Amino acid sequence: MEKLEIVEIKAFVPAKNYDVSKAFYRELGFTLAADESGIAHFRCGNHSFLLQDFYEKDHANNFMMHMLVNDVDSWYQKILSSGIAEKYQVKVTQPEDRPWKMRDFTLNDPSGVLWRIAQNI
Repeated sequence: MEKLEIVEIKAFVPAKNYDVSKAFYRELGFTLAADESGIAHFRCGNHSFLLQDFYEKDHANNFMMHMLVNDVDSWYQKILSSGIAEKYQVKVTQPEDRPWKMRDFTLNDPSGVLWRIAQNI
């Protein structure tokens, strides 16, 4: 019997304003790999997600992405210095050490999706 393996798993992230969200993610550092029929494929290195031209407030406000990085403080400084929070009027919190042995901060996207950006400590 052949061993079944997963090649990739991608989340479908909702977008209230598809064009604004695409611009936000490009400025955050993701590369737009494809965009057709209301689905934008974003990549950063070997990691990716799909942005969809779909929005339901309750869904977006309860949607969370977790991004594990090697240097959370550098990501935080990059976001602060880019002015992305002010430009898109989104919330960003300060990095904190968590009891679950991670240091993280949160960033909301323009649709209300919460990104938890973290590193292991």
